[in-house]
Amino acid sequence: MDLDLAQVRAFVVTAEELHFGRAAGRLGISQQGLSKRVARLEAALGVRLLERDARGVGLTGAGRRFLEPARRVLAQGERAVASVQGAGRPLRVDVWGHLYAPMRTLARAVDAAPGLEVEPVPGRDLPAVAGALLRGESDAGFGRVHALPDGADAGLTHRLVRLEPVDALLSADHPLAGRDTLSPAELRGSVLRYPAAVDRLDFLTRFAARFGITDRVGSTNLGLEHFVEQVRADPTCFSLVPADGPLPDRPGVRTVPLAGPTPLYAWSLLWRADPGTDPHPRLEQLLEAFTTEAARSRWLEYDPARDWLPDADEAALTPPGPGTRAPRSPAPPPVGRGSRTSAG
Repeated sequence: MDLDLAQVRAFVVTAEELHFGRAAGRLGISQQGLSKRVARLEAALGVRLLERDARGVGLTGAGRRFLEPARRVLAQGERAVASVQGAGRPLRVDVWGHLYAPMRTLARAVDAAPGLEVEPVPGRDLPAVAGALLRGESDAGFGRVHALPDGADAGLTHRLVRLEPVDALLSADHPLAGRDTLSPAELRGSVLRYPAAVDRLDFLTRFAARFGITDRVGSTNLGLEHFVEQVRADPTCFSLVPADGPLPDRPGVRTVPLAGPTPLYAWSLLWRADPGTDPHPRLEQLLEAFTTEAARSRWLEYDPARDWLPDADEAALTPPGPGTRAPRSPAPPPVGRGSRTSAG
C-alpha cells in the first residue's frame, strides 16, 4: 500500500502530544481535519493506532510498533525533498543554552562565511534539540553537547567548535568579590547557584564534582536578569558565566576570572549522521566557517596544565597530530577576562 505522508505526520504528532488539540495546533489544522487524517490512516492499515477515551489519547500496541518506523518514513520524505530543494532554503540551526548567549558564537561563524544562510531557532534544551534533529525537523543544533540517557542521542554526531573561559559571578557583598582572580577550589565554601533545575546543567554539575562544591541550589529559569538578581541578593552563592558573555547592567554584582585551572565551556555543532542521512548542503559550509573563526580567534586552544574541561569535552578535542595536542601558548587574556563590576 502507498502511505499518505500527511496522514502519517498527523499520527506521529498526535502520538507525541497525546492530545488532539495540541497536535492540531502544531500542524496548523483543525481537530476535525486531524481526526479524519488519523482515521483514514487507520482504515488503510486495518488497525487502530490510537485509543480515545474520557482520559485522553493513548497508543495501542499497533500504534507503539508503528511510531518509530513512521518517524523514519517522514524523515526519508523530508530528505527526498531536501535533496532537490535543500540548497534553496536556509540551514535551520536549533540553539540552546540561552543564558550563556550562544548566538554570539554562532553569529561570528556565520559572519565568517559570506552568503551562508542560516535560520537560528530557539531550542528548549539538548534533549529537545536532539529529538528535533532525529525527527528531521532541523538541520543542526548548537550548544553544549553531553551524553543523553537511554541512548536518546544515538544517530547524532557533533564537532567541538569553541572553548570559552568562564568567570565566577558573585554578589558584590560576597567575601571573595574583591579578588582579581580566583581558583575554583576557593569557591568550596560557597553555594553554587544553577540558573535552572540542577539536573539540566551538566557543565555546572561536573564543575562542582571536580572542585568539591558540595552546596548547590537550583532556580527557575526566568531569564538572565532574574538570575543575576538572585545572585546579587545572596552573598553566600556564586555561579559561572561565559567570560565574553553579556550581563545585565545591574548594580551590586561582579564577575571574577577563574584560574588555576581555568574552566572552559565547550560549544559544539550537532547534527544527524546515521546511515542513509543526507545532511543539508550548507552544513559543511557552516562547519568550515567555524573552523575559520576558531583559527582566527583561537577558540580551540587548550592546555591541560592550565585549563579544565569535563572528561567528555576533552575527549572531543581533535589533536593536531597523532598522539599530540598543541598547548596554549602564553597570550594576553582574551577580551572579557578582566573583572566586571556593577557598583551602582
